[in-house]
Amino acid sequence: MTILKTLAVTAGLLLAAGTAQAGATFDAVKARGVLQCGVNTSLGGFSAPDSRGEWKGLDVDVCRAVAAAMFGDATKVRYTALTSPARLPALQTGEVDMLSRNTTLTLQRDAAIGLNPTGVTFYDGQGFLVPVKLGVKSAKQLSGASVCVQSGSTTELNLADYFRTHKLELRPVVFEKLEELVAAFFAGRCDVYTSDMSQLASARSLQTPKPEDYMLLPEVISKEPLGPFVRHGDDQWMDVVRWALFAMIEGEEYGITSANVDQMVASSTDPNVKRILGVTPGMGKALGVDEKWAYNIIKQVGNYGESFERNVGKGSALKLDRGANALWNKGGLMYAWPIR
Repeated sequence: MTILKTLAVTAGLLLAAGTAQAGATFDAVKARGVLQCGVNTSLGGFSAPDSRGEWKGLDVDVCRAVAAAMFGDATKVRYTALTSPARLPALQTGEVDMLSRNTTLTLQRDAAIGLNPTGVTFYDGQGFLVPVKLGVKSAKQLSGASVCVQSGSTTELNLADYFRTHKLELRPVVFEKLEELVAAFFAGRCDVYTSDMSQLASARSLQTPKPEDYMLLPEVISKEPLGPFVRHGDDQWMDVVRWALFAMIEGEEYGITSANVDQMVASSTDPNVKRILGVTPGMGKALGVDEKWAYNIIKQVGNYGESFERNVGKGSALKLDRGANALWNKGGLMYAWPIR
């Protein structure tokens, strides 16, 4: 083969590699014209319907971001409320196109049951919420206490591991539905509520008239990187979900907000911003979506920092610190791959 012919073949392969090849889920979502997104049944700050029945929350915003990337319209989402035991089967069987529901990224979920994690939306860890009147200051004082825990979760496994490691007597009170668990805890049917720290903070802030009567114990007993999942077998769909999240994070890093995104399109000379917002084309083509995919996300949903602040941050009822969820250049772990 001549050098010129070799170069021509190589160029053709590179061109093909740079153009998105749609798979079954991508095609199905596109043809349907609406995203079917699995979310929590009701977890304030992350995914819960408001007084008008509209879904709100950090996890909901990720669903909206994917819809904005696919359709140019963040409202084109149908939400399926899923309990903890039902969430992974619903994705495996195709009931939902993606799962954005405080679900921990683990080896087994990634490698053994046919699912792909796409990124981290919230770095969390498991803790314990107790009534102040219980009089304990540490999780190591919980031997013999009754512990409310949700079934079908890593939380249940972590709880057993922690009590076994520290030789504590465990008395679990297991619930399938989160709403039932939370109601039981605040009704005094168990001494302790264990879950992700964010979920405990949500329950204390939103589910009781006297949050000051409850305290979070200092121990954080696990790593819980939470994020969206898709099924194995459709890399193109996985790419869209992953990069929708990354666009929100990159938007915050480069100071692109829902308020200034139009100004950025018109006047920014930063090559990174121009690529993100589609002024310099190519990123949309690589994903198989419109070149304004990231512009639509930031304009309609906001960047990651905006979503965090209004849903779980200081501007919300939860009032959580950014902590590990701050950007990588501000002391946190939020780090998106470059859009280039």
